[in-house]
Amino acid sequence: MSTTGLEVFDKTLQSTHIWLDEIMEEIGPDRGLAWKVLSVVLQTLRDRLPVELAAHFGAQLPLLVRGTYYAGFDPSKMPANWHTADEFRQHIEDGLSDARAISATAAIEAIVGVLDRHLSSGQVEKVYRALPKPIREIWPSFVPWDG
Repeated sequence: MSTTGLEVFDKTLQSTHIWLDEIMEEIGPDRGLAWKVLSVVLQTLRDRLPVELAAHFGAQLPLLVRGTYYAGFDPSKMPANWHTADEFRQHIEDGLSDARAISATAAIEAIVGVLDRHLSSGQVEKVYRALPKPIREIWPSFVPWDG
């Protein structure tokens, strides 16, 4: 039976709950924080990607997650002009500054795990390869097909 009356809404709610549950397994049982972590990490990743790839990546996300991914989207500022893992982590820390203490590394690892499990390996590889080499270290679980 449909909860919302529309299958597309039910499906995105179910997918989003699955993603948040998986994030909470990594960062603790706080659904609000899980949503904040998901939003901040995805938006930071989005801002470092070329615009066309950011759009293709966003299209792979569940509809509800896609909404937070595009919040504050400004394609004229993409890709952001930072190239190191430390700069990437700093953007995450800044975005999470009003939330319960969680390290940028823990936030990134939780989201990367969800993306690895739920998106196609081809899409994940495209995103991985588009990042500057020093930032790729944030994706510790990803092993490119050709090494």
